[in-house]
Amino acid sequence: MKIEFSLFFFIEVIGTIAFASSGAMVAIKKQLDLLGVIVLGVTTAVGGGMLRDIIIGNVPPALFKDPIYVLLAFITVMLLFVIVRLNQKILDGRSMETYEKVMNIFDAIGLGAFTVVGIDTAVLSGYGDYHFLIIFLGVITGVGGGILRDIMAGQTPYVLRKHIYACASIVGAILYAWLLNYIDGNIAMLIGACSVVLIRLMATHFCWNLPTATKK
Repeated sequence: MKIEFSLFFFIEVIGTIAFASSGAMVAIKKQLDLLGVIVLGVTTAVGGGMLRDIIIGNVPPALFKDPIYVLLAFITVMLLFVIVRLNQKILDGRSMETYEKVMNIFDAIGLGAFTVVGIDTAVLSGYGDYHFLIIFLGVITGVGGGILRDIMAGQTPYVLRKHIYACASIVGAILYAWLLNYIDGNIAMLIGACSVVLIRLMATHFCWNLPTATKK
């Protein structure tokens, strides 16, 4: 198992921990057993990358060839399961509110990181000239895990109904793909990721949502 330490490795670690935690908490709230908590947590963390790899024919997906993020997600889920099991008060309203605020920040960082990493993976795989494809792959890497989590949990995917989640990923992906033609790739990647984080945090703070067909 080869581990390359870099800025984006650590950003991906933060995102993996956040996504694994969010998946595990959905499973815990649904009162699933330990296996259910593990499956939802790990799937949320690595599911987007798996979908990306399948689409571009990178099989078996990277998570099976280099399972560092799977192991990290598993450890995160197990720790969270034990903590909740031993301290049921964590599920109280006040504690959950604090938890969700912290996780939202980590989740925004993870979404930004995975969005640009998805594009970078597509470009390195030889698809740099297919702009729609690399943007789609960036977005699916960022939001795919959450979609799989919600489907398995039997609920409408969060990205389709709350706080401009997928839209933030789309904007960041488009910006990164466009900047690749004009500036250094690392700088473009950082700008793209930061734009996703900024939009996500602002959308949560100001409760931005896309309009629905029916008035609430």
